Amino acid sequence: MSHRNQRTLEHLFQHPIAVNIKWSDIVRMFESFGADVEELHGVRERVKLNGVEETFRIPHGKTLNLKDEVMQIRHFLERAGVTPGK
Repeated sequence: MSHRNQRTLEHLFQHPIAVNIKWSDIVRMFESFGADVEELHGVRERVKLNGVEETFRIPHGKTLNLKDEVMQIRHFLERAGVTPGK
């Protein structure tokens, strides 16, 4: 995994919860893990990773600014078996 993708993963699992994470960095990280990312109707993306599927709303301004958005991605990654230590 590249340093940039590792840093994005660490930001997603950071305490306190980090915001201002670029959506493009998150998609790049998903793809580095082998995820299929499919855009749906321009405002949502479906991500399939390790047999786990989730649909995410693309944040306005293309940057995660809400803690709930970060937590949704964090929980998805945990269900898919991806954490900073693995």
